[in-house]
Amino acid sequence: MSNKAVPNADKKVEAPVACAGSHASAPINSALSNEGKIELHRKMVRIRRFEERSLRAYQSKKIGGFLHLYIGQEAVAVGCCSLMGPNDHVITAYRDHAHAIAVGMDTKALMAELYGKITGCSKGKGGSMHYFAPSLNYWGGHGIVGGQIPLGTGLAYAVKYRKLKGAAMAFMGDGAVNQGAVHEAYNLAALWNLPVVFVVENNGYSMGTSQDRSSAGPGLAQRAEAYGMNWGTCFGHDVYEVRATMDKFLTLAREKNLPSVVEIDTYRYRGHSVADPDKTYRTKEEIEEYRRTKDPIQVYQAALLKEGVLTDALVEQINTEAVNESELAAEFAEMSPFPTVDDIQKDVYWEVDNPSQRTSKGRLFFD
Repeated sequence: MSNKAVPNADKKVEAPVACAGSHASAPINSALSNEGKIELHRKMVRIRRFEERSLRAYQSKKIGGFLHLYIGQEAVAVGCCSLMGPNDHVITAYRDHAHAIAVGMDTKALMAELYGKITGCSKGKGGSMHYFAPSLNYWGGHGIVGGQIPLGTGLAYAVKYRKLKGAAMAFMGDGAVNQGAVHEAYNLAALWNLPVVFVVENNGYSMGTSQDRSSAGPGLAQRAEAYGMNWGTCFGHDVYEVRATMDKFLTLAREKNLPSVVEIDTYRYRGHSVADPDKTYRTKEEIEEYRRTKDPIQVYQAALLKEGVLTDALVEQINTEAVNESELAAEFAEMSPFPTVDDIQKDVYWEVDNPSQRTSKGRLFFD
């Protein structure tokens, strides 16, 4: 069983206290080209600008329902998804925008989905919590707390059944770890030796309840010991550390069909959702302290500037391009049409969408 890993908003940070240098020499990171390193930074910036633009659209009443922002956690999704191979899969919960961008989804289709437009990635029927891209091995986007974890275990089962060298990454928040379905999935993964890495994105709060008040025990990842699984932890503000940690457990999954649990310590600047007042369960000072010392974009940017990979001019260029991309996505969403009334009965039953191959009889929809 592996040992626990040793711990080591967007305001300009003059000198982040946290440093991304100590994990840069890990084999998976030292193998990165300069362009590869820059791409990690670019994706994190693109995610943040997309989320900020989404917030503005929500506040302008362009977006209905819920909106769960990922601002502050960018290094987790980018670090993990950057390790994906052709037979690797990702499934996550409702805070799913960043993972979608990290695997390569088009931000125009993502923004259109938030607007409920037919050009959205789920044809305007899913909204913020239900992004999908099967062609990119991205399986959502799920609103039921912990409900995606048995599905992620099933993805891993499929990989093993088809004798492929791959793995499934099943993401969840710290609150989901207490769901019964999560432990049932752990049990099956361990019993059947499935190539899955259960990733706990621990941002400290289950909605408005702190982990200290909701979860017993020494740590969330350590619960894996009850099932004989490997486990580890890392900090989520350092994309190098995320990659170095996840690479070890993904290798175990791909090479030996061994499941594991990885707890990534991260933080969100915004509330559980935009509807969350976020003023009753944590202080402004707590948020600002993380922003000042551990902002993932600033930490990584500082490391790349020190390495000579980034320049101030390139930093500005990447930021400008990300802002423009998010604005174009919003314009695309604004101009796109809403689904029609008839669209409500599409993509529900396969036989309705493929009438020439229908074999059943009787009505499928009722007024």
